[in-house]
Amino acid sequence: MAQATPLEGLTAIVTGAGRGLGRAEAVELARLGAAVVVNDLGQPGRDGTGDASAAPAEEVAAEIRAAGGRAVAHLGDVADFAQARALVQRAVETYGQLDILVNNAGILRDRMVFSMSEDEWDSVIRVHLKGHFNTTHFAAAHWRARAKAAGGPVHGRIVNTSSEAFLAGSAGQPNYAAAKGGIVGLTTSTALALAKYGVTANVICPRARTRMTEDVFAGVPAHGEGGAPGEGKVDPLAPEHVSPLVGYLASPAAAQVNGQLLVVHGGMVAIVERPRIAAKFDTVKESFSYEELDGLLTPYYAERPPDETFAAAEVLSLGRG
Repeated sequence: MAQATPLEGLTAIVTGAGRGLGRAEAVELARLGAAVVVNDLGQPGRDGTGDASAAPAEEVAAEIRAAGGRAVAHLGDVADFAQARALVQRAVETYGQLDILVNNAGILRDRMVFSMSEDEWDSVIRVHLKGHFNTTHFAAAHWRARAKAAGGPVHGRIVNTSSEAFLAGSAGQPNYAAAKGGIVGLTTSTALALAKYGVTANVICPRARTRMTEDVFAGVPAHGEGGAPGEGKVDPLAPEHVSPLVGYLASPAAAQVNGQLLVVHGGMVAIVERPRIAAKFDTVKESFSYEELDGLLTPYYAERPPDETFAAAEVLSLGRG
């Protein structure tokens, strides 16, 4: 990794990087030249259960170092405010500063809304949404202080992880879909707040075959249609399809990309526009009555083609990040 690369001299944190998407992202950022703090709580259950273990993060950090890169492991729960602070401090103390934050850590506790317990709701919101906020808070404070000391913008990049489940709904994941929608709102607000400091914040909706999605993608061929290992075909849902976009968004080349939502999987990147008005109705009186709304909205929805986004919910909900 001695050759000059886009992220040379920069430091990155990747949360939930002991496995799956986070691991692929950490390895890619290191390949592009960044020093990486590999964060993971190391619990064996995708629902966030089991004893914490430093082993997954340590293994990824060792893999990066074996390839000639720089990496340290961090065992910590990003949903804990103090531990998120310690994570950012670890990056600054080890490498001098923080330049890139990739929020990926998450858990699943799926249940239909009428069966979901309070704990199942709270735990998913805590890890996904609060976890994204905690690390963002401390990274943003670090960049703001650096920008003030430097008297101008610094290089700061946030890449957050949402899911298509928030776009189209996911019947058995009300907690997950709500958290992922909240992450988009957090990202766009952060993008506006930090732009003057040279910091960008973007959010991706990835599809990838990981332990989080092992049941969802069980029927999708791992080596392309009709393919098999050794035939030169690449798994269309490999996490390595996602990590190059994260590397790009973390780089100086993406300085003009801010507050954006991108869907990525299997050699495809789609840029999602913010919601636009589909139709508009004005009352002919001072205010609407029930009868007037019935006369306007009922025929509108009766004649309108099925909502493509909503109709695609079953397919798009496969995009659990």
